[in-house]
Amino acid sequence: MLQLVQFTFNPFSENTYLWINEHKECWITDPGMYGAEEESVLTSYIAEQGLTPKFIFNTHTHIDHIFGVDALKQKYNIQWGIHRQELPILDNAVGSAMMFGFNFRVAPQADFFMEAGTPLQLGNDTLDVRLVPGHSPGSLAFYYEEGQLVVSGDVLFQHSIGRTDLPGCNHEDLLQSIRQQLYPLPEATKVYSGHGPYTTIGEEKKANPFIRG
Repeated sequence: MLQLVQFTFNPFSENTYLWINEHKECWITDPGMYGAEEESVLTSYIAEQGLTPKFIFNTHTHIDHIFGVDALKQKYNIQWGIHRQELPILDNAVGSAMMFGFNFRVAPQADFFMEAGTPLQLGNDTLDVRLVPGHSPGSLAFYYEEGQLVVSGDVLFQHSIGRTDLPGCNHEDLLQSIRQQLYPLPEATKVYSGHGPYTTIGEEKKANPFIRG
């Protein structure tokens, strides 16, 4: 069974996740480390726990979720996966970083593409890959049924939803993604978001002011 470990990085307080199995293999979602000091926090944890990184996969490619991708690819010689519809967002990543004043000169290149409905295999464990556009065109959520959790990226937060005022965003698509892909999950399912604390599907269906179940 997979264990999910959360780290929070960069000025956007972005959540980066490690999925760890009983064989000490690990997979990394949304590595947002900005700079050597934050990179060291994650890589030191991996070394101290004796983990073997296998690959990286992202919910989406806004800059705060990809700052650390290349550092991990180079250090561990591993590949990085996204949804193909994220390529336009990725192509604009360097310009977005400059606009926010970040030193980020080269965007990482995707090594493989994930598709909704095609399970993602993490060792002996399986994640359900769900396409949840709205915050970005190729946003993905990763549902781990055995662990009763979903990593939702910037789609659904505790009592909030993802912003839709950025290029490639669509508010109605976001609401539809939540209704069709997240709210049908069991109410006890924990939702681990791209920012902030975890919540549950049941809590958001009951109390989210932007979209009730």
